[in-house]
Amino acid sequence: MKAYIEANRQRFFDELFSLLRIPSISAKPEHKPDMVRCAERLRDLLLEAGADEAGVYPTAGNPVVFGQKILDPSWKTVLVYGHYDVQPPEPLEKWRTDPFEPVIAKDPATGEDAIYARGANDDKGQLFMHLKAFEFLLRTGKLRHNVKFIFEGEEEIGSGSLPAWVRDNKERLAADVILVSDTTMISDKVPSINCGMRGLAYLEVTVTGPNKDLHSGHYGGAVANPINTLCDMISSLIDKDGRVTIPGFYDDVVELSAEDRAQLARAPFDLDEYKEFLDIKEIKGEKGYTTMERTGIRPCLDVCGIWGGYTGAGAKTVLPSQAHAKISMRLVPNQLSSKITELFERHFRAIAPPYVKVDVKPCEGGNGFLIPISSPAFQAASKAMAEVYGIEPVPSRGGGSIAVLAEMQQILGIDPLLMGFGLERDTIHSPNESYLLRQLWAGMESIALFYQYY
Repeated sequence: MKAYIEANRQRFFDELFSLLRIPSISAKPEHKPDMVRCAERLRDLLLEAGADEAGVYPTAGNPVVFGQKILDPSWKTVLVYGHYDVQPPEPLEKWRTDPFEPVIAKDPATGEDAIYARGANDDKGQLFMHLKAFEFLLRTGKLRHNVKFIFEGEEEIGSGSLPAWVRDNKERLAADVILVSDTTMISDKVPSINCGMRGLAYLEVTVTGPNKDLHSGHYGGAVANPINTLCDMISSLIDKDGRVTIPGFYDDVVELSAEDRAQLARAPFDLDEYKEFLDIKEIKGEKGYTTMERTGIRPCLDVCGIWGGYTGAGAKTVLPSQAHAKISMRLVPNQLSSKITELFERHFRAIAPPYVKVDVKPCEGGNGFLIPISSPAFQAASKAMAEVYGIEPVPSRGGGSIAVLAEMQQILGIDPLLMGFGLERDTIHSPNESYLLRQLWAGMESIALFYQYY
């Protein structure tokens, strides 16, 4: 694979950059044409790589790209999942380069070459590795599997349309494993493979006080301020030990055994390096758990956005009519997103004081999942990455969510394998997202070897 990469390096850059230049931002309706354009480009790349067929299929939302190469029905089939939608690039002023004009530049900290662009890692760069590993195996006569590809355009907004398409195309998607590269390694010192991910319940809340904005001099101190009230309500959702106070929130959380916690603790973690990377003096989280456990095996609640009143330049002495917040709850396997959403709404309404009205709007959600590390697919991935990195990868639990994978697991009856190559330094979802070239190449090599060992 190394020789193939070297011989085709510039072509690979040209093809990947053609994807990265398309602003396929699923959160913004005005980018709907870009979603179609990006899907069509992926279809073309699949056909150029050697797929028997590839097409762009409409859904209730953004289109799905499906392609396949069937060499022998008796061979194992790998279903590759990825997403071509990206996060909005804002705040634009914090980018050092145009987010949709990819460049190769030196990492400011290490001097290593990296691709800088929105989607460089998440997930265009990572799904591109699968296209090129597939192309290499097929053109060199080494492919001994059937391969199917499914790329969606709504992962960053909850994958609302994909489950229905998967159900309608269940037979077409039949496979032995779902292969995914959309996750992050623990560190660049030791590779890791996620054996599970958290679920998500995401809501928007609105607290309404008076029926109009009021003069803060005429009414301040006499009428409840919705922003103050919302802040009080939110602060009550987590206690001094870092535990969520919603009744029933932990009912379905499975406590890991000492043995399981010890297994996960094999993963290297440097707390001082972690704090230095984030430029913080101290960490904070649920009492009784390590930082890695807090982001892998424990649920949490966070405010992702809060607004109300006047936030423009200068002063405006206004007591606002409304205050709003977006609240995210990361869930662990066994916690159902629908149940937690219901518990949150019931509790949030119950704690609202009589001088405000409350509205709770569910936005997106999905369940977490676990996969056995004893599975043939996991063992093949471990062997492949050990060969590329020179060290056996450790199992880890991902703190993020790819909610649709739990639904695909249930619909298709097959497990996902999370073989991701991102690093925390890639700053996905933030300005200056990037992807180290050495990780791009190592990912292609590891994926190609996975097929050899699976």
